[in-house]
Amino acid sequence: MSAPRLRATPLPGIGVRYDLVTRDQRHLSVVAHRDGARTVNVYRADDPDSCAQSLRLTGSEAGALIDALMPSHHSASLLYTSDLGLVAERIEVAAASRWNGRVLGDTRMRTETGASVVAVLRRAEAIPSPTPDFRLAGGDIVIVVGTREGVDAAAAILGRE
Repeated sequence: MSAPRLRATPLPGIGVRYDLVTRDQRHLSVVAHRDGARTVNVYRADDPDSCAQSLRLTGSEAGALIDALMPSHHSASLLYTSDLGLVAERIEVAAASRWNGRVLGDTRMRTETGASVVAVLRRAEAIPSPTPDFRLAGGDIVIVVGTREGVDAAAAILGRE
């Protein structure tokens, strides 16, 4: 059996579309939008040019789907693990998050989880070691270091709306 072939097509102003035909001759595509979102399309078996289902995912939802499809795959959000039991992970602050526009110290993340925010990525800028008075914004990517449990708890805090 030959390896599946993935064909990439640039979509100017949108992103890139990736097309895959399965061994059962089913057509799937994923549009990787420039804003990090993904649209997954499944085409009809009787007409591979007609889309039967389309699902738009945020960047973090797409990452979660990757983890579900390939549990051994290291998520794009997971930056590092060590024998000491520490992980570093990227956590996005959603525009609808209750923390959008509030200061980092208000999250009480370090106190509640034991995890530390070591940097924030905002657009093309990296802010290392943000202080408690650092104001979060929707779209920020917060780099958190701690135990797996602590980082998961930090993600739950940052995900609260």
